[in-house]
Amino acid sequence: AVASEISVALAGNPNAGKTTVFNAITGSHQHVGNYPGVTVEKKEGRRAVGETSVHVVDLPGTYSLTAYSLEEVVARNFVIDERPDVVIDVVDASNLERNLYLTTQFIELGVPVVVALNMMDVAESMGRSIDIELLSELLGVPVIATVASKSEGVEDLLRVAITVARERRLPARDVSYGRELESHIREITEIVDAAGGLPGVPSRWVALKLLEDDEEVRSDVERDIPGGQDLLERVRRVRAHLETVIGDDAELALADRRYGFINGACAEAVTSTTPTAVDWTERIDQIVTSRVLGIPIFLVLMWAMFELVFRLGAPPMG
Repeated sequence: AVASEISVALAGNPNAGKTTVFNAITGSHQHVGNYPGVTVEKKEGRRAVGETSVHVVDLPGTYSLTAYSLEEVVARNFVIDERPDVVIDVVDASNLERNLYLTTQFIELGVPVVVALNMMDVAESMGRSIDIELLSELLGVPVIATVASKSEGVEDLLRVAITVARERRLPARDVSYGRELESHIREITEIVDAAGGLPGVPSRWVALKLLEDDEEVRSDVERDIPGGQDLLERVRRVRAHLETVIGDDAELALADRRYGFINGACAEAVTSTTPTAVDWTERIDQIVTSRVLGIPIFLVLMWAMFELVFRLGAPPMG
């Protein structure tokens, strides 16, 4: 007999091994449908662990919980509206810095979360050693090492996820944004709190989304909070003041601090056991996404492309 049921949302970046983790947990007990009203695929599965029935929903692969793509909106709305008992965030251990950005978003959303540090074998083959306990302490959430393709660590992951779900254990820390940003985040959090907040989400998260000028949250505030228009006007003034002080777009500044938090955690918890090979992709990225050189390089490349198309293309077209 089933004594209890636990709902699990499985999240992660594309190519982090999320589907492999889903298959390892649910086996053949899964079915595929669509999320209501959209064409985004919804995969669900079940697994019995002792007397507990674990219901797993595989969220669309996303890099963050902003509202820029349909997948991000679907994933975010599922976590906010359906309130799963725990989120398992599948992270590619060999590409930790990029993958942990989504983790910071779940921490900010204040939901019970467990990080599945997947592809540990790949990270080790690249000469990276990760201190799991320290990383867990720095993030404030449980971290479990897995190699889902070989079903390693999946049982541990399930056991910890069930414990976190039963205890409703929330992240032990917030992402810190530094003195200047934090004072403005606190100011908006207090404004949101005073207005009664949005149901089911922390006021700090609402404050962060309003600072990022998140369209979905803005319309939620207008619809669900009495005097929402006045609140948004006050937030707009706070954001304008912040951007004047820091000399940058608020959304970019928040993203920058999140990566700072992630890089700090990785610098402490990850050591390289072999000399790091030159990663040409990252070197090229640093140059072509540079604030100073990025746009001139883009314009030169666009000019070169048009030259090639029209000059080399002219004779065949003629």
